[in-house]
Amino acid sequence: MPVVHLLGTGAGVSGPERTTTMLAFESGGHSVVVDCGGDVIQRLMASGVDPSGIEAFIVTHEHPDHVSGFALFMEKIWLIGRRHPIPVYGIRPALDQARKVWEAFNTSGWEGVPEIQWNEVRLEPGAPVLSNERWRITAAPGVHGVPVIGIRVEDARGSGVCAYSCDTAKSPEITEMARGADLLVHEATGVELGGHTTYVQAAEVARDAGAGRMVLVHLPPFVTDEDLTEARTIYADMRLGEDGARYDF
Repeated sequence: MPVVHLLGTGAGVSGPERTTTMLAFESGGHSVVVDCGGDVIQRLMASGVDPSGIEAFIVTHEHPDHVSGFALFMEKIWLIGRRHPIPVYGIRPALDQARKVWEAFNTSGWEGVPEIQWNEVRLEPGAPVLSNERWRITAAPGVHGVPVIGIRVEDARGSGVCAYSCDTAKSPEITEMARGADLLVHEATGVELGGHTTYVQAAEVARDAGAGRMVLVHLPPFVTDEDLTEARTIYADMRLGEDGARYDF
C-alpha cells in the first residue's frame, strides 16, 4: 500500500516543532519527493525513508520555503552515492528557480554528480507529471502569489488516491483535482492573505471534493486542535499534520 510521509508541515514561519512543508510518496521502496524548503534528505532519513530509493523530485512553485534546499538535496544524494540521473518535475517558474539555486554553487569538481533531468509540467488542470508502474501523477493550478501546482497521486495498481493542494487560496481546480481522493493533504495557513486557505475553507474543499479524510499542512505557529472546531462542523475527518507522520492511502 502506498504511503505519504509528512516530512514537514509548517508554513514559511511556524513553530519549533515544524519545518517547512515537504512530502514524500513511497511505494515498494521507491519514493517521489515533493519540495525542499529545508533539508529534505535529513527529513527522509528521520521518517525512515531510504534516500537511495528516490525516483523523482517535484517542485510545486518558486517560493523559498519550497525550493531553497534544492542544492543541498543534490549535494546529499551525490554524497550518499547516487550517480544515475534525477528527474525533476515542475512548472517553468519553479524549475527556473530550482536551477538558479543549483547554479549558485560551483559544482564543477563534484565528480559523478547526478545529471538533472528537467521536466516541465503544464499549468493546466489534469496536466501529466509522472506515470510508471507505481504512480499516476497529475497536476492542477492553484491560486497563489506566484504560479503553483497541486498534485493528484494515484496508485497505479488501484490501491488509492492522495491529493495535495500545495499553497493555494480556495480553488475550484484544486477541489476538482481532489475529487474522490482517499486522502486530501491540504494547506491551512489559517489566513487568505497571499493566496492561502483558512481551516474552514479547507474543510469546504474536502467536503465538496468528497475526500475520504483530510490532514492539514503549511500550518502557522501556535495552531491547536481547538482551532478546527468550526471547520469540523463542515467536514469532520480532519486533523493537523505533524512532522514525521505517515498515512496509507
